[in-house]
Amino acid sequence: MLSTFRNFARRNPKNMKIGIIVAMDKELRQLQQVFRDSEVLVQKCGIGKVNAALGAQRMINEFRPDCIISSGCAGGNGDDIQVQDIIVSTHLTYHDVYCGRAIDDTTQYGQVQGLPARYPADPHLLEKATAVANSSLITHHFSLHQGLIVTGDWFVDSKAKMAEIIGKFPDAKAVDMESCAIAQTCYINHVPFISFRVISDIPLRDTDASQYHNFWDTVAENSFQVTKTFVESL
Repeated sequence: MLSTFRNFARRNPKNMKIGIIVAMDKELRQLQQVFRDSEVLVQKCGIGKVNAALGAQRMINEFRPDCIISSGCAGGNGDDIQVQDIIVSTHLTYHDVYCGRAIDDTTQYGQVQGLPARYPADPHLLEKATAVANSSLITHHFSLHQGLIVTGDWFVDSKAKMAEIIGKFPDAKAVDMESCAIAQTCYINHVPFISFRVISDIPLRDTDASQYHNFWDTVAENSFQVTKTFVESL
């Protein structure tokens, strides 16, 4: 997968087909504005794992991208994470999948039996994302972090639910509802993948998702411009 991506990039650096998938209209409007003069394809899949997988497969079948990026917002975790920071996936897994141990006692919590326990981001894409952290867009207003993103069909609007998830995945930097399903689809189809997520709220510091609702009134355009800077570096 990595060698295929690099070989294509060397042959056709200006003709790479890049797809970005978001879940909601709010995210779609933000990113369509950012990429309004670009040939990057930005599509909405809808909320949740099934919609995400269907959207990713549809993009792969119809657009045949050289890489796919999951973008949009996510809940954050960690003392160093702030609202409007950006999380870049190093690995992805599910926080709501459990296949049990009746047949295979090596299957981990969060793992679909027979598939990876964690889906790694494409190494070349992750290398490029690391370089973005040193760009002029990363200011004192927000930061770029790398780490685990966990996905599940649950909008985390309580401290109790977030604590339950983090209890199983203490190294998680972000929680969303789509990224790992897109990662799984890309893994099956051998398409390089990475997730860029803007932190909309910190559930362990929030009450009734008030940070999330305020986020859409105050979101900085630069939060989504970071994704554009990353794409331009490929």
